[in-house]
Amino acid sequence: MDLTGKIIAILPANSGVSARTGNPWMNQEYVLEVPGQYPRRMLFRVFGEERIKQFNIKAGEEVTVQFDIDAHEYQGRWFNQINAFNVFRGAPAQSIPAATAVGGTAPAASPFPPAQPAAAQPEAAPFAPAQETAAEESTDDLPF
Repeated sequence: MDLTGKIIAILPANSGVSARTGNPWMNQEYVLEVPGQYPRRMLFRVFGEERIKQFNIKAGEEVTVQFDIDAHEYQGRWFNQINAFNVFRGAPAQSIPAATAVGGTAPAASPFPPAQPAAAQPEAAPFAPAQETAAEESTDDLPF
């Protein structure tokens, strides 16, 4: 998924050492505001010191964020977590290949066919024609 908007807040970075592996870790959270009649805000997390430095997100920037959503349970309650895996400056994600922006290889072809223009698609009636029946043939008195 991806969303384009303006960075309105940058929260302090969190860091620590993994109890399981002993490796250091770091993450930072940002607030993205999506413009519109009713602006929406999304809190997202960038995990890893390398990615935090690579993305170099600044307050007030217009960015497109590609992210994954995951939920986890803690003591009977569920919480969402939004993790960014790619951030682009000012351009929609479709114009910049995701893998090349991170330093990987070019992405494979999309599994979805390209959208057809509305004029090229055949028009279908939204409902089948109504069957006309005489009121005398019906034995129930329901209006439908």
